[in-house]
Amino acid sequence: MKHSKRYRTNREKVDRKKAYLLDEALNFIKGNSNCKFDETIEMVARLGVDPKHADQMVRGTVALPNGTGKKVRVLVFAMGEKETEAKEAGADFVGSQDLVEKIQGGWLDFDVAVATPDMMRVIGRLGKILGTRGLMPNPKSGTVTMDIGRTVKELKAGRIEYRVDRQANVAVPVGKASFPVEQLAENVNAFVDALVKARPAAAKGTYMKGLSVCSTMGVGLKLDHQALLADLKK
Repeated sequence: MKHSKRYRTNREKVDRKKAYLLDEALNFIKGNSNCKFDETIEMVARLGVDPKHADQMVRGTVALPNGTGKKVRVLVFAMGEKETEAKEAGADFVGSQDLVEKIQGGWLDFDVAVATPDMMRVIGRLGKILGTRGLMPNPKSGTVTMDIGRTVKELKAGRIEYRVDRQANVAVPVGKASFPVEQLAENVNAFVDALVKARPAAAKGTYMKGLSVCSTMGVGLKLDHQALLADLKK
């Protein structure tokens, strides 16, 4: 893969053997972000779990204090009072059978789907369409719920879902390069804290093996995760 001149220049500034403190890493990324768009800042955690085993799966949601900086389009499958509740909470699209048919026709202009439990029988036929794109409502991610109003508000405000991949990594957006360092740090700490609390009982040995942070077009920086974990305990 051929990298840009800017990327190669920034890579030369990074000490590959060093584990950076969080504020130090965020300041570096912000100071070297000169793209024509507002880059997304992403965190990657390397965990000591084996995702092949169901009892070591790490998955959950976390409400980032300062959001992700991205406008989230929320679709809700609901009827009656819950339909009204979703609209009042700010959902972008609300409906039932009409939305099912629209999605079956190829429409997918939304970022997250939420459903009341009774709607799952209606949207079950969308499994192949939504499932492959990670858009299918799921109780484990809190998107199948009767608490529609609160869920919609949290998603619009910046609640994100995280899930360990086959390589035992978890990657999530934690904000934009335009965010102040303090806000990015608050989001990072909220994510790491949630990840620590989500440790499976079956996970043995070292759970948090490493953390890194990068921007959309930037270089990844290895973090001093032990220092970050120690700060969270204070």
